[in-house]
Amino acid sequence: MEQLEFVEPNQIEARSFQILSAELGEHDFDPSTEAVVKRVIHATADFDFARTLAFSTDAVQHGVEALRSGAHVVTDTTMVAAGINKRVLARYGGEVHTFVADADVAEEARRRSITRSAVSMERAAGLKEPLVFALGNAPTALVRLCELLDDGKMAMPEVVIGVPVGFVNVVESKELVMRYAKNYIVARGRKGGSTVAAAIVNALLYLSSSMR
Repeated sequence: MEQLEFVEPNQIEARSFQILSAELGEHDFDPSTEAVVKRVIHATADFDFARTLAFSTDAVQHGVEALRSGAHVVTDTTMVAAGINKRVLARYGGEVHTFVADADVAEEARRRSITRSAVSMERAAGLKEPLVFALGNAPTALVRLCELLDDGKMAMPEVVIGVPVGFVNVVESKELVMRYAKNYIVARGRKGGSTVAAAIVNALLYLSSSMR
């Protein structure tokens, strides 16, 4: 017990970021990218993301501006949606859309022998609002998104956050989205997940109140 560090409850997050920054050490991230990387590491305690997170040029700035202008967020799972700060998102007029649990999506996926996540991307293509995609679990969602873009059946998203986790087509789907999306934030390799996807969206939302 003597080895435990006493930290006031309202200072725990700040102390966590102090430790994180010290362990991360020197780096060449620009300030906005650094904020996203640190938010992901804070959510996962995994410093590998400092190496594997890939950003298209001005992806963070574009994502911040899109959310501030009222862009909606599409997720591939309810877990990602649950982790997003919807109060801040709503302040700018945005909403979160998740179709994967819809009964008609499940039925169509069964009938066509494809994943619900893939059908969800087709549903998202019908939305009229500017969109930020936050995909943390299903590589099939990333693949279907790229197919829809390639076929001209979906408007180019404001940003694609592609961070699914796993082993089957995970690496390949992330590389694919970096070819088709104009603006992307991708966790290259096998690591990722709902926590990472939500952390990136929240980082963009936090930055939206501080960047001008």
